[in-house]
Amino acid sequence: MNSQKWTEKFPLLRRVAAAEEIIWLNPSFSPFHSVHRTSIRESIVEESEKRFLRFKPWMQEVFSIDEPYQSPLTEVRKLQHVLQIPGRLFIKQDSELPVAGSIKARGGFHEVFAWAEQLALKHHLLTGWSDDYRRLNTPEAKALFSSYTIAVGSTGNLGMSIGIMGTSFGFQSTVHMSNDAKKWKKDRLRNSGARVLEYTGDYSRAVEEGRRQCLKDETCHFVDDERSTLLFAGYTTAASELAVQLRQAGLYPDENHPLFVYLPCGVGGGPGGVAFGLKRLFGKHVHCFFAEPTHSPAMLLGLVTREHEKICVQDLGLDNQTEADGLAVGRPSALASKVMEPLLSGAYTIEDDRLYEYLDLLMNTEQFYLEPSALAGMAGPEKTAASGYFEKYAIDPGTVTHVVWGTGGGLVPEDIRAEDRRKRKSPKEFQNEAD
Repeated sequence: MNSQKWTEKFPLLRRVAAAEEIIWLNPSFSPFHSVHRTSIRESIVEESEKRFLRFKPWMQEVFSIDEPYQSPLTEVRKLQHVLQIPGRLFIKQDSELPVAGSIKARGGFHEVFAWAEQLALKHHLLTGWSDDYRRLNTPEAKALFSSYTIAVGSTGNLGMSIGIMGTSFGFQSTVHMSNDAKKWKKDRLRNSGARVLEYTGDYSRAVEEGRRQCLKDETCHFVDDERSTLLFAGYTTAASELAVQLRQAGLYPDENHPLFVYLPCGVGGGPGGVAFGLKRLFGKHVHCFFAEPTHSPAMLLGLVTREHEKICVQDLGLDNQTEADGLAVGRPSALASKVMEPLLSGAYTIEDDRLYEYLDLLMNTEQFYLEPSALAGMAGPEKTAASGYFEKYAIDPGTVTHVVWGTGGGLVPEDIRAEDRRKRKSPKEFQNEAD
């Protein structure tokens, strides 16, 4: 089907095809739809949490980190005042996750752990799950792992997560990177010992080529961001961490404290896993929205048309070119898009220029950094308020807890951070208030 036929069938897509900012409320969403009725086993959440605990002593020994899997939940009152958002506004700083500095530590580390565990049990380095996993930080273990390769296709942060963790175990690590990936990320991976292969095409090309090469080698494990249940499962564990933090703040989601979560979305595994975990815990009291660049609305397109992975942004005439490298994806995950169809409240798009405006505003008001792709969620409260969603579900905006998921930026070098701030264009309506 050509672009014109898609826009005739779904009029909203005319604005999407023109790379305009839009918000879409999901007609398939039901507040009462349970994760029990999806294709994903609910038990994957607890299985993943237990695996993270088994590997915690290994993480503590290798990286000298007491809490290797947690990130801060930070209330941003000054930013909220400038943006004039009712309720309470928080940023979940996955940018501060140790080692990888992004949300990809959750899914990426989990899949590397699962494969290392499988090999260690098979080759009798471990006798069972009750063993001390620090055994995997020995010359014997590294000799075993060095005969295996772990590979991934990535625009950046997932590659960083897999590459850094894979080499820490001793795996031969190969990262297939698209032309959207930032140079500093490629350099950092190479410096960590990973092999980086670059492609002129976009993210999907890098994944396809990585998958193809790995299939030819029985000692290679490919981390498939478009299809992996292990990745998805790792992301789900963020929900229980957030639940503890919200309870400590006296804002555990219920009838009087509805939770709205805004998640930057690329291929969809990360935000999909987090949203699945949140819906599992909080049910009708949580409302999840995905945020995508205007030139790369892959998940939005898959959900609006219900074609999922069978449609890409190029089918609508979009170029998939964005400064938000982590979101530069043309085709959504089949796994995540189908699971999210009844669970996601909606999705919206945001222009690249606005990412830099939010970056500058965040630095001016709260004095911390997120990379541009991690700031896509910042427009969520404003767009949701203007969409009629609160009225539709009889929600008082003053009772809402807004959580913007700050997906990455912890490893960005200082010179790149300064360069990002300089990219902010002419002043917008809220600059004077922020200054």
